[in-house]
Amino acid sequence: MLDALIWLVSQIFLGFYNFAYALTHPQEWLAWGDRTVLVKFIYYGASEEFFFVVFDIVLVILLVGLWRRKFLWGVVRGIEAFGNTTGRLAAWAGLIMVLQQIIVIFQQRIFLVSELSFGFGSSFTRDLGWYSDELKLYNSMIVALCCAYTFIQGGHVRVDLFYAGARRKTKKIVDILGPLVFIAPVMTLIWMYGWFFMWRHLVTPKISASDRLELLERKARLVKWNVETISFSPNGFDGYFLFKILLVAFAGMMFLQAIGYFYRNLLELIEGPESDGKYHDQDQLGDELAETVANIH
Repeated sequence: MLDALIWLVSQIFLGFYNFAYALTHPQEWLAWGDRTVLVKFIYYGASEEFFFVVFDIVLVILLVGLWRRKFLWGVVRGIEAFGNTTGRLAAWAGLIMVLQQIIVIFQQRIFLVSELSFGFGSSFTRDLGWYSDELKLYNSMIVALCCAYTFIQGGHVRVDLFYAGARRKTKKIVDILGPLVFIAPVMTLIWMYGWFFMWRHLVTPKISASDRLELLERKARLVKWNVETISFSPNGFDGYFLFKILLVAFAGMMFLQAIGYFYRNLLELIEGPESDGKYHDQDQLGDELAETVANIH
């Protein structure tokens, strides 16, 4: 137990050192022209060192925010604004998906063509199967990039066993512990495995989560960009590496929103009922029945 506590404290202090080192030596992790720097970036992107850097940032923001609540409210507003803006923009992918599906059907069934071209001068030409298969990307964008937005708006369905009948203080404690106990750990795991899963489709030789830094540095001279553009059907969509990027983006945004939700409910617990929903950018559906359903969820 004592050894674990000593390890935790040492990692927290090392996190501050690593953060300061990263800020003062950007060439050590951004100069991707050097393959050794690239493999270091890949390795540290899902390492315990990176985790404790993030942990330290969250901790410092919390401590400063408890001293200056206005600052912490600003952080909450910033996190929620990022999630809302990204989600509202990504939601337009739904309209693009519908319009593209209509175009594909008309071209295939009515005009009896097999290819579709876009552009002026230099055109972008692909088989209709490519455009049809690409619809999966738009659907993935909505799921991955709108998830944090939906969480902010309270749109996720709750499995409620006691929450609705609990007192306000109990609800706030549940909302404080929930993101830390459930959302943040799960998103951390998704990030750790999704990060290396993404890079395995961007560079070669393939990099594994179990690879040690020393091994990666030895393999650095063999590393080269190899963005996989395979398709799972003849003439199908060949940008499947984008789905891996979306997986990492989803984990990062949901982790960030979990921290923002933790900050918000902690502030609302400290400041009292008058701060409930403070600065919350809630969308108005303009439909009484839809508003009732959203409030139930």
